[in-house]
Amino acid sequence: MKERYYLAIDLKSFYASVECVDRGLDVMTTKLVVADPERKQGTICLAISPAMKALGIKNRCRVFEIPKGIDYIMAPPRMNRYIQVSALIYEIYLSFVDKADVHVYSIDEAFLDVTTYLSLYNQTPKELAQTILEAIYQRTKLRATCGIGTNMYLAKIALDIMAKHAPDFMAELDEESYKKHLWKHRPLTDFWRIGAGTARHLQSLGLLTQEDIAKAPPKLLLKEFGAQSEYLIDHAWGREPCTISEIKNYRQKSHSLSSGQVLMRDYTFDEGLIILKEMANQLALDMVNAQVVSNNISLYVGYSFDTMPATGGSLTLPVTTNSIRIITAGFVELYNHHVQRDGLIRRLNLSANSIVDDNFEQYSFFVDPQIMEKDRHISQSVNALKEKYGKNAVLKGMDLQDAATTIERNNQVGGHKA
Repeated sequence: MKERYYLAIDLKSFYASVECVDRGLDVMTTKLVVADPERKQGTICLAISPAMKALGIKNRCRVFEIPKGIDYIMAPPRMNRYIQVSALIYEIYLSFVDKADVHVYSIDEAFLDVTTYLSLYNQTPKELAQTILEAIYQRTKLRATCGIGTNMYLAKIALDIMAKHAPDFMAELDEESYKKHLWKHRPLTDFWRIGAGTARHLQSLGLLTQEDIAKAPPKLLLKEFGAQSEYLIDHAWGREPCTISEIKNYRQKSHSLSSGQVLMRDYTFDEGLIILKEMANQLALDMVNAQVVSNNISLYVGYSFDTMPATGGSLTLPVTTNSIRIITAGFVELYNHHVQRDGLIRRLNLSANSIVDDNFEQYSFFVDPQIMEKDRHISQSVNALKEKYGKNAVLKGMDLQDAATTIERNNQVGGHKA
């Protein structure tokens, strides 16, 4: 079987780099953070420039964590601009490979399967990677790093652990070089898909490196990690059978729609209820727009500075629907039952689970189907007005209350300034 080659390309400090380039500043020497100056000192920096990282400042720090005495630029987020630049870079990828061989992993990271293009360009994987990185720089003045691997996992690991510290910002791995260079690497959390909880679980079993995992009894890993053990073992050996074409053809058996919000200050129980109703209304509108329905919803609530454990739960609705009144009433019931009344709320996440096409909408003896149909027509009209005149074209009275956030969020992209 012909050996495959993948590139994992990541744009260095993407948001901060875009801000530097647009200001005509040197990306590598300018001290800049991307954060909203209108928010409090506790707001998270979306990105910091390499010069800030060189001072030991963590990428996703909060503004107040930046040491005093450092003179830096604070750039407000411009999400539409970042999306525009990301789209331009995607066009650059398509000038080298077909879109079927590109998997966009995030706004600043992508995988490219370059296997069939090496002979076309008469280049090695590293030479082609260098050509693409140079094209990105010439068009955008943005620096990128690249991991090269014989599968997608190795490309990602080469990027995350090795390329970002290499002089030319590139690194290459196959299964043998992976075992040679990274089998004893620590900590395990440096590796893709191994979080702190999984690493602690592995450590409790005396497994501290990828070599330890590779040589551990498979039955032990299966017992401790269940289905997760399969990719733990594969990755420990540097194996990854999944291809970009398989990712593109994958269809989830179960889908959900969700909405999350991190609040900019502490909210009381009653104020949080306003936010919940706003979010539930919007989630129902999104379901109507997507032509899906659900009979199960779930709620997650986090509290200020983790002063108490997060709370939440799920609820089975009496019907399978996207009715705005039924969905909202269900979330209000969850909120009243699970949320601590003396807690100060900072995070909410609402989800409609196991969604299906609205052709599968089900009625109940306890809910008037005419009401559900009326709700759908109203929601469709609201969505049409918002599409034509803007998201704030139709508002409810609660959206005008002091604690409400809908108007502000409708002017944002991804929870940040557009």
